[in-house]
Amino acid sequence: MEKNMDQTTLPDIKKTVLFHAPIQKVWEAVSTAEGIAAWFMPNDFQPIVGHEFTLQSPFGPSPCKVLDVDPPTKLSFSWDKSGWKVSFELKEVDGKTEFTLVHSGWGRPDEIVPGPGEPLSAVRNRMENGWEPIVHEKLREVVEK
Repeated sequence: MEKNMDQTTLPDIKKTVLFHAPIQKVWEAVSTAEGIAAWFMPNDFQPIVGHEFTLQSPFGPSPCKVLDVDPPTKLSFSWDKSGWKVSFELKEVDGKTEFTLVHSGWGRPDEIVPGPGEPLSAVRNRMENGWEPIVHEKLREVVEK
């Protein structure tokens, strides 16, 4: 019997945008502590596989770990203790950069997330809405200025 994952786990969040900026500039914005702090959250990130770092989220420090680094096209890290994974994929397109963010690792909708004490479905919906301006506005402002 085939299992339908959509009924048991929440779908990934995916945001894709085309920046009018060279891939190296976008890479620096998403692969350095200073770059990430400029558009996302304060952190002590280093682009080294296995490096453990902290994102300073509104709910307190979130432990993270670098999972994959392939300059200048891919970066991923685990985020918090909920099994989340955030991936950045960059692709050069005629001197511009196609940037895709994927926030995966969502569990069952009714799971309670410890920090905010809310169901995962509510947290995921808030993050879906939050990633939109973070990627399309804040990151764009950093890389296109």
